[in-house]
Amino acid sequence: MSTPTIACPRIVVLISGNGSNLQAIIDAVAAGHIQAQISLVVSNKTKAYGLERAAQAGIPTMIKTLKPYRDAGKTRIQYDHDLALDIKSTLASQKPNTSQDSLMPDLIVLAGFMHILSPEFLSHFYPGRIINLHPALPGQFDGAHAIERAFDSFQKGEIQHTGIMVHKVIAEVDRGQVVLQKQVPILESDTVESLQTRIHASEHVLCFK
Repeated sequence: MSTPTIACPRIVVLISGNGSNLQAIIDAVAAGHIQAQISLVVSNKTKAYGLERAAQAGIPTMIKTLKPYRDAGKTRIQYDHDLALDIKSTLASQKPNTSQDSLMPDLIVLAGFMHILSPEFLSHFYPGRIINLHPALPGQFDGAHAIERAFDSFQKGEIQHTGIMVHKVIAEVDRGQVVLQKQVPILESDTVESLQTRIHASEHVLCFK
């Protein structure tokens, strides 16, 4: 009797920039720390270096920018709708003889994805299967520029540490259920750049080692 084949969990990663967290995921998958495959990397920026990281690892990529929608007077909701459909159709095309339901991503990771996803996007995928890496602790510095805002608060004497978290994505920005979190102290010698470097290093250790 043959042993049934167990499908490898499929991860889709959404990025906007350098892709250091994407690289950490790629390395963790290659090392066997994450038992999954990265099926697709999506960027909303055409020049995101993370696309090169994905290409070097042989991972399919897709670019989907918001600008054409703005230029055409279309809404972000329409963009989110089309983004979700494009992700699903791309995954389906990888295995055309398999039902579309079975090709739904097991996990979508927002790794430095600088676009707030609407409920329209979330509705296309299984609840709780979209997670975000955010460089702040729960309830602190939601939204953009979290590291810069934390550093500014430190300089004002308001905080002594910041942190990182992984949370499930819901309609409210950075308010979903926390999956992982870790404090990161802010040092007197820190600059915004050095704090950013240490936060990203902590993200890689917390999430992918």
